[in-house]
Amino acid sequence: MSHALLLDTTRCIGCGACSAACKEQNDLPLEIEDATTAYTFTVVEKRAGVNVRRMCMHCLSPTCASVCPVGAMRKTPSGPVVYDAKKCIGCRYCIQACPFDVPKYQWDKAIPVVGKCVMCAPRLAKGLPTACASVCPTGATFFGERDELIRVARERMAAEPARYVDHIYGLDEAGGTSVLLLSGVPFSQLGLRTNLPNKPLGQLTWAVLSRVPDIVTLGGAILYGIHWITHRREYVRRVEGPRSGEVK
Repeated sequence: MSHALLLDTTRCIGCGACSAACKEQNDLPLEIEDATTAYTFTVVEKRAGVNVRRMCMHCLSPTCASVCPVGAMRKTPSGPVVYDAKKCIGCRYCIQACPFDVPKYQWDKAIPVVGKCVMCAPRLAKGLPTACASVCPTGATFFGERDELIRVARERMAAEPARYVDHIYGLDEAGGTSVLLLSGVPFSQLGLRTNLPNKPLGQLTWAVLSRVPDIVTLGGAILYGIHWITHRREYVRRVEGPRSGEVK
């Protein structure tokens, strides 16, 4: 069972209840910042007159997990992309790799860690919905199984086609995400990336990394060949002796 969130921007009133609930659930400082940080995992921004939530998209094949050398980031079967601070070595590859600019680093800490939404994984393990969905007064944040939420999103678009852009953001972007969005304006106006491929970006990472052994092997063979040729020529010169006209 893969859980997900459906964020309907046409229903969001910008109350900020989701941010406050997230703060309480994750024992974070109560101040809600203007953008996501290592201490504010979700915010509501005003874009093109629309209230739109910013949070981890919980990719189906997360790039952050694909580049993490120690497995501190991982996708769980239940949906969330979770983070284990005890494994983290602070390389910050996840921050650089995320196509949605989500993970943030606690630069002000002596021993910093990465901060990001984990889709209330402890609550999900108890059979509870995410904290943000449980407090949303308008149904703008809707929790459920991903397949069911896709069905709900399509029903909403079919029932009110003039209200929605005919696309579910996150259905295919970057290979698909566990956070889906509906909007009444083009998603580019909400500050969301619309140039992402439909294949998982982690596959592109692996396509490069998987060739590294071949490149190293080929490079080593070339260097050995140069070494052999150089030393072979020197050996021949010593065996044959100086040629006519050469100075010893």
